[in-house]
Amino acid sequence: MSSKNSNRLNVPEAREAMDKFKMEAASEVGVNLKEGYNGDLTSREAGSVGGQMVKKMIESYEKSL
Repeated sequence: MSSKNSNRLNVPEAREAMDKFKMEAASEVGVNLKEGYNGDLTSREAGSVGGQMVKKMIESYEKSL
């Protein structure tokens, strides 16, 4: 079984926009995210950033309907 990294963007050019989006979401939930490695975050902090990103994506989609 190969260990393929599935954590990649389908459009590599979108990486900068996704990083900016992640930083904005982290700021909104009060998580101190830094450029590069953030392995010192707790699971709760990392999850809150991801959850905020999903919430904002859903809100954006609902507005476009």
